[in-house]
Amino acid sequence: MGDVIHTLAAVTALRSALPKLRIGWLVEERWSELLSAKESPRRGAPSAQRPLADFVHVVDTKRWRKSPIASETCKQIKSARHEIRNQKYAVAADFQGALKSAFMARLSGSSMVIGFEHPREAPATLLYHEKFAATGAHVIEQYRSLSEVIAGRALPDCAPLLPRDEQAETRMAAKLAAIGREFVLINPGAGWGAKEWPAERYGEVARALASLGLVPIINFGPGEQELATAVNHACGGEAELMSSSITELIALTRRARLFIGGDTGPLHLAAALHIPIVAIFGPTDPERNGPYGTNSIVLRNPSSRTSLSHTNVSDPGLLKITADEVISAAHKLVESSSA
Repeated sequence: MGDVIHTLAAVTALRSALPKLRIGWLVEERWSELLSAKESPRRGAPSAQRPLADFVHVVDTKRWRKSPIASETCKQIKSARHEIRNQKYAVAADFQGALKSAFMARLSGSSMVIGFEHPREAPATLLYHEKFAATGAHVIEQYRSLSEVIAGRALPDCAPLLPRDEQAETRMAAKLAAIGREFVLINPGAGWGAKEWPAERYGEVARALASLGLVPIINFGPGEQELATAVNHACGGEAELMSSSITELIALTRRARLFIGGDTGPLHLAAALHIPIVAIFGPTDPERNGPYGTNSIVLRNPSSRTSLSHTNVSDPGLLKITADEVISAAHKLVESSSA
């Protein structure tokens, strides 16, 4: 989720500079609503529901990897290849820098597949026709530098465009009206365990913010309900638990007074929507992956060391961040946004 959101700004800048450029985007099925709102068409002229891409190509490589030689997998790969090649793209750009994304870029049939000199997974470079050095400290700046290669000139720092689905906006507005107060969105989950701050401390934070009159809403995704329930138990049942589609999460996040969470997709969504953020970081580097373009306070203990190893072993530095530190940072952001 974070990879897609980080790329949005780069493609928004490209769309702004070259409005007539025809853009296709290949995306995993589970993240496609970040590009095209639920139930909206995936092709045609860009619209509020699909603001960036003329064509959203949806694949499910996770399922393919589970059954690589199954007839259904072969059929889906062949269909995706046909759909993408029919568009006759002049350039295929691999922003993610993974072997699978480089493979799909090459599958496009484009005569020019480009990527970074030092991608996330080094073997990806074997599938590029041209490689370019990334510039900038933050990943959003680095991705924009690849868009600049395509544009042939420097591009401005653009706020990323996200789909807006009016039905989802109306549903979420009604749901929040029933709550009746401003809310703080808390996201305790993370892509891997080492980035997860303890549920009990999130509960302490939720309880403290509830005492300020803010409703804590605990956002949770698939497989995270037990974690969300633990946070709610720790705060004495003061929170509202909410799970939603990505289209609905966008609508929910737009309305938050504050976001609190670790280095994970919903945090980067909040940053893209300019919501104030308290970011709790451990094994990942906030200089590269921190909240970008919004008012934020990043908490990271000096003992944390940057690692991209997807381990479930708790990061010792992350565990040194106290609930009081997070509560203090939240107070500062709430006060500054009220000024």
